[in-house]
Amino acid sequence: MLLSIALILIVGLFLGFIFERLNLPSLLGMLLAGIILGPSGYGLLSQELMGISQEIRELALIIILLRAGLGISKATLKKIGKTSFKLSFIPGLLEGLAIFLIATHIFKLNWQSAGMLAFIIAAVSPAVIVPSMLQLIEKNLGKDKEVPTLVLASASIDDVFAITIFSIFLELFKNGEVQIFNILTKIPIKIISGIILGVLIGYLLEKFFRRYKKLDLSYQTIILIVVAIFTTILGDYLEIASLLGLMTIGYWLLEKNKKMATNLSLALNKLWIPAKIFLFVLIGAAVKVQVALHAGWLGILLIFFGLIARSIGVLASTANSYLNFKERVFCVIAYIPKATVQAAIGAVPLANGVPNGELILALAVMSIILTAPLGAIGINYFAPKLLSKPK
Repeated sequence: MLLSIALILIVGLFLGFIFERLNLPSLLGMLLAGIILGPSGYGLLSQELMGISQEIRELALIIILLRAGLGISKATLKKIGKTSFKLSFIPGLLEGLAIFLIATHIFKLNWQSAGMLAFIIAAVSPAVIVPSMLQLIEKNLGKDKEVPTLVLASASIDDVFAITIFSIFLELFKNGEVQIFNILTKIPIKIISGIILGVLIGYLLEKFFRRYKKLDLSYQTIILIVVAIFTTILGDYLEIASLLGLMTIGYWLLEKNKKMATNLSLALNKLWIPAKIFLFVLIGAAVKVQVALHAGWLGILLIFFGLIARSIGVLASTANSYLNFKERVFCVIAYIPKATVQAAIGAVPLANGVPNGELILALAVMSIILTAPLGAIGINYFAPKLLSKPK
């Protein structure tokens, strides 16, 4: 396992550096490192490490979501509120419906399998989007209208929306029925509960830090991460939106103690350097290239038409908003990447004996291979052209 950790850090850092020199996002180099080192490549990563790769990816995601929350102020939320709400579900719903129709007619999947496939693929990737948006925030791109913050806040709810609908279709397959009341209430309950949990944890944490204000920053950071881990575990156990809960903790700390929140954010910035290498290398290692080939050209078309539907949803969500046309186009590009959810639940239908489970997994993997590089390159290239800096 120690050798595997060393390989992840060395190869991930090296390829990330090479891609940066080529004016490409470093995360693409890290994803490639994972594919080379993982089962689809030379199989150099130990089974023990691969067995806990999901937990390591979650830990890295916790760090980046806390960073995101520590950068969202009340004034920002007021500015992006209405548009963020529409962006959080309209694009994902349109993409899911488009994929559902294509899957039932072209791939001849039954409606439960098509529904699972649709909302596995429809989920965007916080692992790609959130760090990309934080980089833009650091560069002050789109700061005037808080465009990066709008995208990262909406993307987190988009995930909750997609995963919840996926779980409903999985429940329909396993039990044959689901109550309509559950469908109508599950998503808002998850979102509201996640925010309430985040506020509660944030409140307790802020009171603790005020009482023990002489604690060294290193201890404060460790306590914050440990609390965030338990928040994630509790959120998963209660089946509520733990991703939103984590961002809410950061938001609460920023509102109540800006100086402390700034210091914690700087500490998490340093932790993010090794964390992002593990996150993207292990996502790459989870990608089964051979499986993706099983989807073929029809799979590429399905993903492509899904992205068109999502793009229409983004443009519709931002119509008559405070964004100009260039900023709306940027939101379309920023909403392309997929990786985290697809890597995490792409194999769930197959494990549950869903008909065409192998095809669903293949399409999920193909969506990562196609959209993660496309979205990351698009964000990196178009952000300076489409977003303005404050004067």
